[in-house]
Amino acid sequence: MSRHPAQPRLAWALTGSGHYFTECLELIREVGECDLFVTRAAAEVIRMYRKQFDALPKGTRLIKDTTASAAPVGAFYHGDYHTLVVAPATSNTVAKCVFGISDTLATNVYAQAGKCRIPSIVFACDTAPEMETQAPSGMVKVYPRRIDLDNVERLKDFEATTVVETYESLRQAVLERLKCVNTSP
Repeated sequence: MSRHPAQPRLAWALTGSGHYFTECLELIREVGECDLFVTRAAAEVIRMYRKQFDALPKGTRLIKDTTASAAPVGAFYHGDYHTLVVAPATSNTVAKCVFGISDTLATNVYAQAGKCRIPSIVFACDTAPEMETQAPSGMVKVYPRRIDLDNVERLKDFEATTVVETYESLRQAVLERLKCVNTSP
């Protein structure tokens, strides 16, 4: 792995949500090479979806949450990335992004992408008062709290941030962004 890629790449942060997790992995496979930032919580979820995770595209680099200072975020300062995708994004991750807390790999890369004026696409999990989501045991009903819904709305006002609420919107936003930077799949 070279220190800095010849062309800026897509950075993708996985958080600890199972909400459309396998679909996000499918989209990563469709997009092709990217750098995948895996939080500690995401590492736990990955164990549940091991088969899908093993089938990532060749050239995908895994960056795991192993340092207290999130040292891998330094690559954002060197032009290594053209876009950050945070998908799926838990309500915890969204809240931390809204309030400027950078204590996980996902929240750190989001903060650094913003500081480097790198556009971010965030697929928020909790977007409606009543939803169905995938749990290890199957589909379950969840009822996001008002604070969760409010934080999604707040994040929509952040500069260089596109918040999407459906998998279809995520796919469209990612593919449109890749088309803009001339690295379409």
